Amino acid sequence: MSDSSPAVSGHAAALAELKQQVRAGRFAAQRRVNTELVRLYWGIGSTILQRQGDEGWGSNVIGRLAADLRAEFPEMKGFSPRNLAYMRAFAAAWPDEQILQQAVAQLPWGHVTVLLDRLDGHALRDWYAGQAAVHGWSRNVLEHQIRSEAHTRLQAAPTNFAEVLPPGDSDLAQQITKDPYVLDFLALDGDAKERHLEQALVDRIIDTLRELGEGFAFVGRQVHFDVDGDDFYVDLLFFHVEQLRYVVIELKTGKFKPEYLGQLGFYVALVDDKLRRSQHADTVGLLLVADKNDAVVRYSLAGQQTPIGVVSYDLLPPAVRAALPSEADLAAALATETGTLES
Repeated sequence: MSDSSPAVSGHAAALAELKQQVRAGRFAAQRRVNTELVRLYWGIGSTILQRQGDEGWGSNVIGRLAADLRAEFPEMKGFSPRNLAYMRAFAAAWPDEQILQQAVAQLPWGHVTVLLDRLDGHALRDWYAGQAAVHGWSRNVLEHQIRSEAHTRLQAAPTNFAEVLPPGDSDLAQQITKDPYVLDFLALDGDAKERHLEQALVDRIIDTLRELGEGFAFVGRQVHFDVDGDDFYVDLLFFHVEQLRYVVIELKTGKFKPEYLGQLGFYVALVDDKLRRSQHADTVGLLLVADKNDAVVRYSLAGQQTPIGVVSYDLLPPAVRAALPSEADLAAALATETGTLES
């Protein structure tokens, strides 16, 4: 049967239609989740505004609320003081309780923060929100359009964007899909297993410290850093009291991937810059993985300048290596916790 036969052509057409249905369905589901997240953030912001007005809450209350919410929902990364301040600003900018009927409710939260940061007038915010929703603008495109004052150029310009850009393929659809706040809101993101593993380790922190060796002090889990408005979270942070150095530990329940080292190196640099003092030794990073190809690990470590170890501590100085637990000890601890989670 040739590729040009009616049966093959019919199959291709049906497959194309089904793919579009799947994309459209996924986008619709993601948008509903995103809208619920916007509803939640508007509600939190509205509550803060109301309490500040009715009960005289001071500005310090946002920091306390952020700490309390993060303690209650450690898997959600949207409860930083900065983000709660955005929620308050969001509720102030759109005080109408019918917020979900407006274009801004269709945008990822990152887009909303751009509107709050870059624009003052309510009319302009609504215009850019509507354009971003209709045309599927990514966050970067939205920022560019605001900087270039698109409202002075495009209001009268007809386009066919809505007709020719499938919603399931648009930049906005992709950003809603990848928005970490949406994923955290559902607690369904790819790091869920790692967070369960972290929680298991924290729940038995005394045993974990014993397995890590003498001298380790637990600093925190999902330690938050704000880098010019972007939020980052270190899986586990320890301090070695004998060597006077921070130890950043990242947990991955799957097989080692080279890109994990870039993330860990970034966290090591972050801790080094934000927490390390002049009397402290260099911060080191440890990557715990469930499985690894030693050849891939060697190649990946070859280009690294940061003191990082993938269980076997290939880049760590001998003195540091001697103070840390052995590869066998860490592998056994990881296997024990992973087995507990899977049973």
